[in-house]
Amino acid sequence: MIKQFIHLEWKSFVRSAAFKQNLAIKILIGFFAFLFIVEFAVFGGASYFIIEDAIEKGTIRASDPFELINRFLIYWFAIELGYRYMLQKMPVANIKPLLYLPFKKGKIVNYALGKTVFSFFNFLPAFFFIPFSVVLIVQDYSISGVISWHLAMLFITLAINFLNVFMNNMDKVFYPVIALIVGLGLSQYYGVFDITLYTGPVFMFFYKNAGTFIVPLFVLTGTAYYAYHYFIKQLYLDEGLKAISKEATTEDLSFLDRFGKLSTYLKNDIKLIKRNKRAKMTFFMGFFFVLYGLFFMNDLYSSWNGIKVFAGLFCTGGFLFSFGGLVPSWDSSYYKLMMSQNIPYREFLLSKWWLMVAATAASTVLCTFYLYFGLDWWLGMLAGAVYNIGFNSSVVLWGGAFVKTPIDLMTTKKAFGDSKAFNAKTLLLLLPKLVLPVVIYYAFALTINESAGYIAIAATGVLGLLFRNKIFDIIEDIYKNEKYDTIAAYSEKN
Repeated sequence: MIKQFIHLEWKSFVRSAAFKQNLAIKILIGFFAFLFIVEFAVFGGASYFIIEDAIEKGTIRASDPFELINRFLIYWFAIELGYRYMLQKMPVANIKPLLYLPFKKGKIVNYALGKTVFSFFNFLPAFFFIPFSVVLIVQDYSISGVISWHLAMLFITLAINFLNVFMNNMDKVFYPVIALIVGLGLSQYYGVFDITLYTGPVFMFFYKNAGTFIVPLFVLTGTAYYAYHYFIKQLYLDEGLKAISKEATTEDLSFLDRFGKLSTYLKNDIKLIKRNKRAKMTFFMGFFFVLYGLFFMNDLYSSWNGIKVFAGLFCTGGFLFSFGGLVPSWDSSYYKLMMSQNIPYREFLLSKWWLMVAATAASTVLCTFYLYFGLDWWLGMLAGAVYNIGFNSSVVLWGGAFVKTPIDLMTTKKAFGDSKAFNAKTLLLLLPKLVLPVVIYYAFALTINESAGYIAIAATGVLGLLFRNKIFDIIEDIYKNEKYDTIAAYSEKN
């Protein structure tokens, strides 16, 4: 049975409409994965000695490197949960065709959940914990205690894997977990409550009491058992895969008629944001990026002037990156219909561009409170906003031609659906949008002064606006060349 599932997965991969593109992306992702593995392994082997040296020099106050590691492990797992939620693929999405075949539902669920167990995200922490555990044994720590502690870390990592599955499928799990993590992080950041003082002894407990790794093993077993029974209940065509039926409502958006033909697309996008849960969440999360700069208000980043530019790009471009990064995937369910209606690509793309520009302008107004922290912070926000409007808005649309990820807006839940706001491809395309402006800033800030760096970034955005029509000619040609590949990718159900 497992062999048949693997065979189907391989066929799905090689027969994909974007096979060559996916292969190239996977090779690139594999390269970065290898770099992460090497970095984790080196950090795992060297972290004990780095902390020990810092303790001897007095730069870190701690009695033992191992105790310090255990104290902050809670944030290790919180960060792990965060990047899992953003990047880790959920189990198979092609449930409907499998339900027609002579496969037992329990086998489908076991295989799908098993795919998450053998995920790269479960193996990556091992490249830190294994070298670190070997170092502990070499440093004369109790062998039985280290083994118990190591097994406990392994079982906690796997339990987090299932917690991530729940977060991707259940709002009642997602919101409390996010609220708890953010609340604990902010309370420690501002010195209100230090959770590490209480979690450190808990992790040390697994070392001091050999055999206590059975506690996280029970937790892992419980989460796996609950996940199995939760998803097997969803494997019905009339349950998690049914379409939503709601009373139709209308909105008066006649004020958009002044935009002419563009108003049709603008109205559709606004209605999408108002009515669809995922689009609405992406909209609000985009504006939460306005607070991103507050995380850099500390001594750790005070010496890095470029952080103001970096923060400005995120604070003003949250909606641009989150919503715009999935253009035209938002229209994937009726993309074939649009392409059969002789709709000019230019009008379609311009409507998205104006929506992103309006949201960026609104975010810039909300960022005005950064004036309280200094004029340089406000200049960083303003420079980032001009760059986002003039340049990044076009780059986002250009990248959308190559990210052929369909979005299903018609189902309430998927037993094993991908509900992420972005994936590894969109993350890779995000890097050049953020690296280039920082390079431009330093090219002028280091040779002239900081103000010249801000002006250079803003000038790049202005140039993007002046040459917008030429840039859109290029983008339009790319969309036309990718038209049939995009239609084929959106037609796939896997």
